[in-house]
Amino acid sequence: MRFNMIFTICPIEHMQGIIDGAKEHGATGATILSARGTGHKETKTFLGLALDKPQEALVMLVEKHKCGEIMKAIYDAGNLKEPGHGICFSLPIDSVVGLESQLSILRKEAEEFI
Repeated sequence: MRFNMIFTICPIEHMQGIIDGAKEHGATGATILSARGTGHKETKTFLGLALDKPQEALVMLVEKHKCGEIMKAIYDAGNLKEPGHGICFSLPIDSVVGLESQLSILRKEAEEFI
């Protein structure tokens, strides 16, 4: 099996919809990390305290042949075409260990795909 990592940064309020959309299209799970970022606009401050919107970084390991479909689902679910709604990209993965708990699901889906 060949895998890609899908990395998505999104506002916290879009996180669950993105995860649900990704799972509906073949993702088997996600790792959720708290995130902060900076962009081309300066962060607003109040009395010297930053008023950042809470963001999440979602990391998903997916089968390569499902990557495009899952990314499209993330794009739609997170409304990523709107400014400030997030970014999503994928990277190829050379090797993976520790997927034993998901191998039966991945094998079954691979057999159905063939």
